[in-house]
Amino acid sequence: MSDSQEDLSAVPMDKLAKVYRKMQAKIQELTTAYENEVEGIKAQQELVKNALKDQMLVLGVKSVKTDQGTVSLSTKTRYNASDWDAFKEFVKEHDALDLFEKRIAQTNMAKFLEENPKLLPPGLNSHSEYAISVRKPT
Repeated sequence: MSDSQEDLSAVPMDKLAKVYRKMQAKIQELTTAYENEVEGIKAQQELVKNALKDQMLVLGVKSVKTDQGTVSLSTKTRYNASDWDAFKEFVKEHDALDLFEKRIAQTNMAKFLEENPKLLPPGLNSHSEYAISVRKPT
């Protein structure tokens, strides 16, 4: 343990909780101020981005080299399913599991393992850690 941790271990928990909550409030205050500032800049940036896009579409170009950098116009396509049951059946039928992203639905996996304690998917890793939360008194 570091010296500061040893010093804190003698402080009563109610005082530690009070300090923790003050720190939490300050973090929230700074985070909100930061997020508001970023939100404003992003809104302005969106206007500039749309002006660039509009000019490039009018010019009929995909790339423009300027003194400040090269501006590129590209098309981005995103996919989603409106009928998940039908989509899952399609994936099964065509053995196309790679159409899914490689991540595990955390809540669903926890529930599956709870309901099937003897079934452990091969290659499954888990990581658990303790978490502390301090709420204001009610």
